[in-house]
Amino acid sequence: MRLHMNRSGSPAGGSSGRMTDRSRSRSRRDASGNAPGNAPGNASVRAPGLGAYLRLMRFDRPIGIMLLLWPTLWALWMAAGGLPDGHVALVFVLGVVLMRAAGCVINDYADRGFDPFVARTRNRPLARGEISPRAALVLFVVLCLAAFALVLTLNTLTVLLSFVGAFLAATYPFVKRYSHLPQIYLGAAFGWAVPMVFAAQTGAVPREAWLLFLATVLWATAYDTMYAMVDREDDLKIGVKSTAILFGDADRLIIGLIQGLFFLVMWLLGRQLELGFWYDLGLAAAGVLALYQQYLIRYREPRACFRAFLNNNWLGAVIFAGVAMAYLG
Repeated sequence: MRLHMNRSGSPAGGSSGRMTDRSRSRSRRDASGNAPGNAPGNASVRAPGLGAYLRLMRFDRPIGIMLLLWPTLWALWMAAGGLPDGHVALVFVLGVVLMRAAGCVINDYADRGFDPFVARTRNRPLARGEISPRAALVLFVVLCLAAFALVLTLNTLTVLLSFVGAFLAATYPFVKRYSHLPQIYLGAAFGWAVPMVFAAQTGAVPREAWLLFLATVLWATAYDTMYAMVDREDDLKIGVKSTAILFGDADRLIIGLIQGLFFLVMWLLGRQLELGFWYDLGLAAAGVLALYQQYLIRYREPRACFRAFLNNNWLGAVIFAGVAMAYLG
């Protein structure tokens, strides 16, 4: 899952750029004792500490957890009419943490050949050789099994739906090699918690669940395109595909259209569930934040695009506040 730091520069193209990266990797090894960044799995890799595994799972950067958590909370409150079952809520909150961590691990495993050449990702544990690919795969399996153990405490429909979620999470990192639409695929992976929540809370997946799923896909596509704009130049050099590359100079316009569709679907959902004033107020506040994000990305400057991406945490929060207040009122 492409979810973190802004970048400070780009590697030079061609063989000279690769030699520069190798030289930098050797310098890092000489200073820290780690293996070269472009040789994960090298025999000289030392036993990694806990910190390396925490960074691999991105626990030092919780924005991904929050972006996955907000639609899950929206679904919990909507499915339960404002008072979600405590056990169901606990399973999904813990599941968000575990599956987001698993997604980061498999993403870095899949990208271990690319990350050393991208400024924003070259210091990730797998790219630096701090953790071996095999250890990363073992961690991914452990995290998935832990999440599945939680799901087994829920009903059969939720368990069956979880297999689709696991498939989406495991395959997302490879989509960017073959399609310019990995952001949409990520949206489906992030949004799959929504039908699972409705299944766990109500024993069915009604039309409202699919509307919220669609809204989540649209929202994730918009904010992850902003995120992809940060890496666009590096991605073009190494052959990684994204909606930011596909949209080109129309990126801001298309992001705006996707955001508009997101708000339309959320408004329709509010009418369907009769959520009323507080919900509409939350959507209005989220709309202001979406306009601010458009302002941030106006020059397509990487740092500003990353700020726009991060701002989506607040957008998700104000919508949840509107949902919660609608049921309290």
